[in-house]
Amino acid sequence: MYPTSSSFKLFKALVLIGSVLALCVVVLGAYVRLTDAGLGCPDWPGCYGELTVPQSEAAIQTAQSAFPHSTVLVGKAWREMAHRYLAGSLGLIVLAICIFGWRAKREIKASAWLPTFLVLLIGFQAMLGMWTVTMLLKPAIVSAHLLGGMSTLAILVWLAHRHWGHSSANIIQSYPLKLAIRFALVVLFMQIFLGGWTSTNYAALACTDFPTCHGVLFPEMDFKDAFHLVRELGQNASGGQLSLASLTAIQWTHRLGALVTLIYLGLLALNMLKYWQLKRLAVVLLLVLFAQIGLGIANLILHLPLVLAVAHNFTAGLLIIIVVSLNSKITSTKK
Repeated sequence: MYPTSSSFKLFKALVLIGSVLALCVVVLGAYVRLTDAGLGCPDWPGCYGELTVPQSEAAIQTAQSAFPHSTVLVGKAWREMAHRYLAGSLGLIVLAICIFGWRAKREIKASAWLPTFLVLLIGFQAMLGMWTVTMLLKPAIVSAHLLGGMSTLAILVWLAHRHWGHSSANIIQSYPLKLAIRFALVVLFMQIFLGGWTSTNYAALACTDFPTCHGVLFPEMDFKDAFHLVRELGQNASGGQLSLASLTAIQWTHRLGALVTLIYLGLLALNMLKYWQLKRLAVVLLLVLFAQIGLGIANLILHLPLVLAVAHNFTAGLLIIIVVSLNSKITSTKK
């Protein structure tokens, strides 16, 4: 007997819609960050004390008087508010997923506690979004916000695949290979953190030659200040200006992580090609993986054009979707 309750049907539809919307939120967040619009509104959750962006000359003057230390830039403010509106819509969808998940807890193919955790994660994401503004783009907060967004995407994709995809624990009998597929998520999230840390510290163009960096494979680097998490944007641990050696260390580590990710996920995909149930996912993983590496190199050589930088974040989201779907596919649908 197949589950047919209205709560289950709504849950199933919403997890799919939520997955698509979560990817859009991640990409739009990257666009906001890359266009320096993260502080387009100096307050939270509104914008200059309102729920929308000041448009008229009188409204702009009023906003400027209320926030004299900020310059009203309507374009940047709209980009920031569009991201907040979209994220807020995602929050409402996640809340609905949680409600319908509990109503259909005997029918859904996952624990009802997972959507509950997702609601808490969304709440924490909202706090991180507020702190991003109030703490003036502190790198640790912005990077955590990115990881939270990717984690939200991963959980929604997991829930969507459990209800829209096909899963079986018998596809792969080899325990080491299963473990390698699980660990792929760890590798991917570590690399996403390195990418976010590079972006939030504005270290993406610390060196623009490739495969060398400043003409050598091992340039002068300062790792101590580069990965000191509790500091202000552009500053080192003692409050001075972050040096080029520190920025170079950040970008060079991201490059090294990209190489490790390419080798790990590439070998994993090649191993999966022998399983006909996983062959299509393996091919897609290889294509997106090489596209991501190509975009990373192009961003360096072409000095970070906006369209390629946003595309780099988009393909990172696609990699999350693929690897999470792969993990779901080899996992039994039993609770």
